[in-house]
This record gives sequence, C-alpha cells and structure tokens, in this order.
Amino acid sequence: MYTFSSKLKTFSFILMALGIIGIVYGFLATPKTVEEVEVILSEQHHGGHDSHEAHATPAHGEANAHGDTHNADVQQHQEHQKHLEHVLHQMQNKPWAAVYVGCIFFMLIALGIFTFKQIQYASSAGWSPVLFRVMEGLSAYLLPGSILFFLLLLASSSHFGHNHLFVWMAEGITDPNSENYDALIAGKEGFLNVPFFLIRAVLFLGGWNIFRILARRNSLALGETGDLTYYKRNFKLSAAYLVFFIVTESIMSWDWIMSIDTHWYSTLFGWYVFASFFVSGVTVIALATVYLKNNGYLDFVNTSHIHDLAKYMFGLSIFWTYLWFSQFMLIWYSNIPEEVTYFIFRIEEYNVPFFLMLLFNFVLPILLLMGTDFKRLSWIITMSGICILVGHYLDFYNMIMPGTVGTSWFIGAAEIGSVLFFGGLFIFVGFSAMAKAPLLAKNNPMLEESKHFHY
Repeated sequence: MYTFSSKLKTFSFILMALGIIGIVYGFLATPKTVEEVEVILSEQHHGGHDSHEAHATPAHGEANAHGDTHNADVQQHQEHQKHLEHVLHQMQNKPWAAVYVGCIFFMLIALGIFTFKQIQYASSAGWSPVLFRVMEGLSAYLLPGSILFFLLLLASSSHFGHNHLFVWMAEGITDPNSENYDALIAGKEGFLNVPFFLIRAVLFLGGWNIFRILARRNSLALGETGDLTYYKRNFKLSAAYLVFFIVTESIMSWDWIMSIDTHWYSTLFGWYVFASFFVSGVTVIALATVYLKNNGYLDFVNTSHIHDLAKYMFGLSIFWTYLWFSQFMLIWYSNIPEEVTYFIFRIEEYNVPFFLMLLFNFVLPILLLMGTDFKRLSWIITMSGICILVGHYLDFYNMIMPGTVGTSWFIGAAEIGSVLFFGGLFIFVGFSAMAKAPLLAKNNPMLEESKHFHY
C-alpha cells in the first residue's frame, strides 16, 4: 500500500502557496487605467514620445491649414486613446490568460492519462495493467481540474474582473447596429453563443468525469471481489468512452482554444491539441512511475515497462511534430491572408516561446529517446519528461496567449504562479488518490502477463 510521503505532500503545498502568491501579484500588478498604460508604454520605449507638440501660430492666410492640422491632431489623439484602451484590455487579460493556460493544461493532462488507460483497456493490452493504479490515481485530478476550469469559463462568460479572453463574447459583437459588430463572428452565432457554449462545457466535463468515476469504481470492485463481471464492464465502458471522447475532444478544442482566434480555423486543430496533451499525459505517467519505483514501490514494474512508456513518449512526440508540421506547412504554403496571419503573428511577436516549443517538443525528445538503451534509464526519462512538459506548456501558451493579450505578453509572476499552483494541486490530488488503494490492480485477467512482461 502506497503512503503519500510527508515530504511530497509538503512540496505540493509549497508549490500551491507560491502559486497563489504569484497569481495574486499578477492581478494586483495589472494596470487599472489608460494613464497607467501610457506610463508603462513610455518606460518601455525609453521615455516614450511627446504627444503635445508645439505648433507655431499661423499667419492670416494659413487659417485653413491650421484647421486641417487641428483636425488631424484630434483624430490622432482619438486613435492614440483607442490604442491605449486596447492595450489596457490586453494587460487586464494577461493574468486571466495565464491562469487559463495553467488550468486547461493540467486538466487536459489528467484527461490524457485517463484516455491512455482506457485505450489500454479497450485493446486488452498485456503489458500495462501493473500501471493501472498509477493512471487511476493521477487521472483523479480530472474532477477538481474540471470544476476550476468551468469556473474560469463562467468568469469569462460574465466578464468577471475584466475577463475578456473570448472576443466573440464581447458586447455588441453580433449586433449590426453596434460599433463592435463583426460580420464573421455574427455568422457563427448559432454555435458560438454563451448558453450553448456553457451547456457543451457541462456535457463534456461531466461526461469525462462520469466515465472516470465508473471506471475507477469497477476497477476497485474487481480488485476486492475478483468478479470478472467488473472487468467486462470496464471493457465495454472503455469502448464507449473512446467514442464519446473522440467527438467531444474535437469540439472542446474548437470551443476552448480555437475560438479565442475566432477568425481563424484549422481542420487539423482537434488532432493537434489531442497530440499535445496526450503525450504530456503519458509523460506524467512515466515520471510518476520512475519516482515511485525509485522510492521502493512498484517492485512488479520492470525496465521493460518503463521502456514502453518511453517509446510512447518518443512516438507521440513524433506524432505531434507531424501534425504541427502538416498544419503549419499547408497554411504557410497556401498563403491565404486570414489563415497565415495566425503563424506570422506568433513567429514575429512570440518567436522565443514559438521556437523553444519546437526545440523541447521535437528536437530534444529525438536526441534523448532515440536509443533503445536510453529508454531504460531513469535520469534520461526524467530529463526528457521535463523537456516535453515544458515544451507542451509553451505549446498551449502559444495557442492561447496571442489571441488574448496580443503583443502585451511576457512570462511573469502570473504565468509562473499558475504553473506552480495547478502543478502542486495535481501532485496533491494524484498521489492522495494513489494512497487510497493498493498500487497493484489485482484480479485483472492480464495481470500475470503484465508482471512477466519483458522486451
């Protein structure tokens, strides 16, 4: 029986405490007025510019010219004020967007872990049952993660605390008589409207959690009673879940990520988002397995099991890269303005996280996990896992931040704080759940094959 160590529990509490401090600081440091924004922009531009230029008093024959100049100055001032208001909204969005990225990233990691387990169940895989309890424990974060994420969606829908993450939720955006009217967004109003958006979120989050709760309950009952009826139930449940998941995951990626850039779309986007959080989920399983084994648990797990997890990390990193390149290459080659601007903006304004993402998600996993022997070394898997998780956090950052904060971005207290808070909460919930049941899922008909698995 696994015991949640006091050191790890304390570590998770420290992460959450530091995370809350960082998030709160991020919100408090947000400018509240356009005057504060103007000061910030002036400091960024080494003193800014003098918007009150002196004009010579015109001669009698220059009255009309003076009038034109005055009108131009007024128009320029109005445009400057609109720009400041726009930047203010971006800066006020920044801490919300930082929390949003951290929240959705860790929630989808839990979803990816549960999905991986259900795939193992549906395919009657013989190598993985010894890892089922690890997967069940880590995926327990899906419930609190879903609740927190839904609260964020509610905050966005009600514009709580200057939250304007989704541009299509702006007031008057679909009203032809409003100055905020957007014809393209108005054409999508049948799908992108707040009530339907929240109903879909409830169905998706609720459905995933119901499947996870039922699967966990059947697994525990199988371990306690040995009644194979529970195994058969979980087998059928896994098949039903995968059908539900493949549909809801695609729509989820449109709703919660792609709709942030409402004018842009990609037919590959659902698969792309799936590959990102799925490889992150498998990576977390591998890191937790290595941690538990190195601390004297999981004596029934051998290097072949770890080798197979590393193979999934390697293969899914290639899969993610294939989808990323397919999406990027087709859009870049076709050079359609409303499509290619998505990548142009990210390459020009987010070039550091954009190219670091490719380094961490493709280049480093290839170099570290290419060799067969490397896939059996704990320190290599740990190093590769950290690279993959950092890289895919940056992937979600690149998907969400440009559409919410524009050029007003930097990785600061709110971003670091959100990672620490949700990461600490993930550790606490996941390992607490693992401590509530034996780490070996007994009475699974594939268990003996899994114990003696060697590659």
